[in-house]
This record gives sequence, C-alpha cells and structure tokens, in this order.
Amino acid sequence: MGSAHRVGGKVITFGENVNTDVIIPGRYLVSIDPAELAEHAFEPLGAETQARLRASDVVVAGRNFGCGSAREQAATCLLGAGIKAVVAASFSRVFFRNAINTGLVAVESPAAAEAAADGGEMWVDYDAGTVETSGQTFPFSPYPQVLREIMADGGLIPHLMASFAGGNQ
Repeated sequence: MGSAHRVGGKVITFGENVNTDVIIPGRYLVSIDPAELAEHAFEPLGAETQARLRASDVVVAGRNFGCGSAREQAATCLLGAGIKAVVAASFSRVFFRNAINTGLVAVESPAAAEAAADGGEMWVDYDAGTVETSGQTFPFSPYPQVLREIMADGGLIPHLMASFAGGNQ
C-alpha cells in the first residue's frame, strides 16, 4: 500500500516526441471535463491503444513528452483515463507544469523510462525522489516543497483555494 506521495501501477509505454495532438486531438478541446476528454485520449493511435491506456496507471515515454501546443487538456485527459503518473526521459516544459497544476505526477527519469516494461509495474514516490520498476530503483530530484503542497492539494487551483481559505481565518 502506498502513501499519497507514492503512486503507480501498470505501465503503458510510448516513444519519443509524443505530441499533444496525439494525447488529445484539438477537435476535443471544447471540453474541460477530464472524463469526457479521456474518451478521446490517444485516439489517433487507435482503439487498442486507448483500451490499454484505460487499463494502465502510469504512462512512460521517451524524450520530449507533451511537445506541441500548450493545452492543459493533455494532462487532464490522462487524469480522466485513470493515469496516476507520467514518467519520461524529458517533458515539454509546458506539459510538465500543466501536469503539476492539474495534480498529475510528472517525473523526468531517463533511466527509469528506459528500464520500464510495457505492461509491467512502476511506482513513483515524488517525496522521496524515487521510481521503482523492473526490480530497480532510480533516483530523481524530489519535488520542491511548494510542488509537494500543490500535489497534496490535488493541483494548483485547489491549492490556491486552500491557501486563500487559510489566510482568511
């Protein structure tokens, strides 16, 4: 059993340069509902990939995951599909921050991404700064305190609401 800062489960792997147009095609950006968006996550890759995504907990990819447009829905559709974390060799900076802001764990770990097995398991502890997969543990720089607080609150908006509520007492 994990703690709030340790998430993971079954892995689905992707390659490099996974574009936001592949994660969530632009024609679906009229919605901001994570569950509705999840129905179209990775649609360009076909129904089999979509079914595998919904049966997974962790997305693992190579370099430059989330490149392309700066759409927040690329992170929220993954949350709607039940994804708990994304581990990649590297991220588009905008995707990384959108993930954090929406409460989706995003970790850069090239070694863990390379070691991950499609259909295997991966566990991320963003407090301790570790990724466990394929019988190995890979370190990464733990989230700074402010990012841990944002994640604990479920994203930036809930974090700000909690901060403002606490400041008015």
